[in-house]
Amino acid sequence: MFFMNRGTYVTLVLLVVVIAVLSAGCTTITGGSGQKSLVSAPNDATGGTNYESGIGQGSYRPVPTQAPVASGSTDTAGQGGAIDQKLIYTAQLSLEVPDVAASVDSLKAIAAGRGGYVASSTFSTLYNDRRTATVVLRVPAKEFESVLASAKEIGNVRSATTNGEDVTAEYTDLLAQKASYQNQIAQYNEIMKKSEKVEDIIKVQEQIDRVQTSLDRLEGRMRYLNNRIDLSTITVNLAEKEPVGGQPGHSFISTINEGISGLVGMIDLLIVALFTLLPLIIIGAAGYGVYRWRQSKKTATGAAPPKPETPEKK
Repeated sequence: MFFMNRGTYVTLVLLVVVIAVLSAGCTTITGGSGQKSLVSAPNDATGGTNYESGIGQGSYRPVPTQAPVASGSTDTAGQGGAIDQKLIYTAQLSLEVPDVAASVDSLKAIAAGRGGYVASSTFSTLYNDRRTATVVLRVPAKEFESVLASAKEIGNVRSATTNGEDVTAEYTDLLAQKASYQNQIAQYNEIMKKSEKVEDIIKVQEQIDRVQTSLDRLEGRMRYLNNRIDLSTITVNLAEKEPVGGQPGHSFISTINEGISGLVGMIDLLIVALFTLLPLIIIGAAGYGVYRWRQSKKTATGAAPPKPETPEKK
C-alpha cells in the first residue's frame, strides 16, 4: 500500500511538471519574435487608435493608446495651459497738414523711434495742386498708443478710428491642432521604422505628407497672426490745407497760357465737328445744286407771256 501511494504521488508530481513546462513553452512561442506589430497614428477626426497585426494577417485590430500630449509652447501661461490674450490693434487716422512731404518724414521718424517702420506710402496730387498721401505704419503693440498720440500732433485731426480684434480663441485652437499634427507625424515615423513591405512604406509616407501639408498651412496661419499681434497697424491719410481765395501766387502768364490752351481746344473741337458733319454737308450741297439747276432750266425753256394790245388812236 505504501509503494502504491508513493508511485501515485510521484506520477502526480511528474504530471504537474510536464503541464507547467508545456504551458511555459506555449507562452514563449506566442510572445516571441515570430510576430510583429504595426502601430498606426491617429487620424484627424477621432484622435486616433493604434493598430496591431501579425505577419500574414490581412486585418487590423485596435489596441488602446494614450491620448496625445500637446507639445510645449511659449504661448502657454499659468495653470491648465491657458495662453495669454491675443489682440490685434489697428487704427485709421486722417490729418490735415501744411506740408505732406514733411509730415511723411515725421511719421517715419516717429515709427523708427518706437521700433517700427513704414510699411508703405502713396502720394497723389489733386486738381488744385494740393498733395495727399497715405502712410501705413507697423509698430510694436506696446507702442501703439504712444505712436498714435504722436501722429496726431503733426496736423489737425479730421477723423480717428481704433480697433482691437481678439483672436485668442482661434490661436488656442491652432495650438491644439498643431500638437495633434505633430503627434500624428511622430507615430507615423514609428510605423515607418517597423515597416518592411514597400507598399506599406508608400502608404505611410502618403499619410506623413498629408499631415505635414496640413501642419505647414497651420503654421503659416500662426505666423501671420503672430505678426499682426506683435506689430500693430496704423494707417494715416494726409492732405494739405486748401488755400483761402484760390491758389496763391497768381500769374498772368499762366492765365494767358490757359487762354491759348482754351482757344486751341476750341479749334480742335470745331475740326472734329466739321469732319463729323462733312457727309451731311456734302449731301445738302448736292441737293441744293440740283434744285438750282432745275429752277434755271425751267426759266430758260418757258414761253414769254403775251403783251397786252393797246387801242389805235383815230
